[in-house]
Amino acid sequence: MTEPTVQTLRVNGATLHYEVRGQGPLLLLIPGGTGGAASMEAVAADLADEYTVATYDPRGMSRSTLDDPEAEQRVEDHADDAFRLLELLSPGEPGRVFGASSGAIAALHLLIAHPERVERVVAHEPPVVEVLPDAAVHRALLARVQKTFRTRGLMPAMAVFAAGMQKDGDTTEPEAEVELPPQAAARAEQTMGDLPYFVGRIVPSFMSYAPDIHRLKALSDRLVLAGGQDSRGELPYRPAAFLAECLGTELLHFPGGHIGLTTHPAEFGAILRKALRA
Repeated sequence: MTEPTVQTLRVNGATLHYEVRGQGPLLLLIPGGTGGAASMEAVAADLADEYTVATYDPRGMSRSTLDDPEAEQRVEDHADDAFRLLELLSPGEPGRVFGASSGAIAALHLLIAHPERVERVVAHEPPVVEVLPDAAVHRALLARVQKTFRTRGLMPAMAVFAAGMQKDGDTTEPEAEVELPPQAAARAEQTMGDLPYFVGRIVPSFMSYAPDIHRLKALSDRLVLAGGQDSRGELPYRPAAFLAECLGTELLHFPGGHIGLTTHPAEFGAILRKALRA
């Protein structure tokens, strides 16, 4: 595996930990959930033969620290962090961007706000539920998650959240987790450490974000919306499918489900490579 160069970048209200490996045109990988840069390691290493691959811990996650630990989190600020990395690492030409989950939401806003800096965006299951016809149902889910988090704590809130992500709003217990590769399993402690911040600050802000669909339509020639083969019908998949239909573009499918990048890194990277070349 290619060893990355590790750096930090001061941005407005935070210090970002980022990693760079490989050479060629810039590819910025924006992680979702609580994965951080570590969740992108395998894919980043695979693509480093063709790209200068940069990934990072989003502000407030893992090694990227906030000046104010209680600061409100906004999609716009997270997208601006990605923009600052593009400005630093590829000042002379637009970069390619991949975002997963909440990272895909940041990538969508980056495209909307700074289209001149982005050659292509691949957005895997951005849970922008506000675009869906039944958005009110999902607002109620998010309110239940936050109330449960405040009154009963993290794990009960995660149970409510996970149930709401199932197909067709199924509220039954989710299926057993997919067995993770050893490296991913080893990150479990860090993932758990970031969960309160993710549930309390990222989820309510990012899942209430509504992208400008008309603006995305105008930029659809450089946007690839994607979903997981195994997550059809689940809540994070539905906005990607809905947006693709609205924009008149084809929905690209990656192996696995919402965390296919973690469970199927080699296959995921191969499809991403093709999508970035198209």
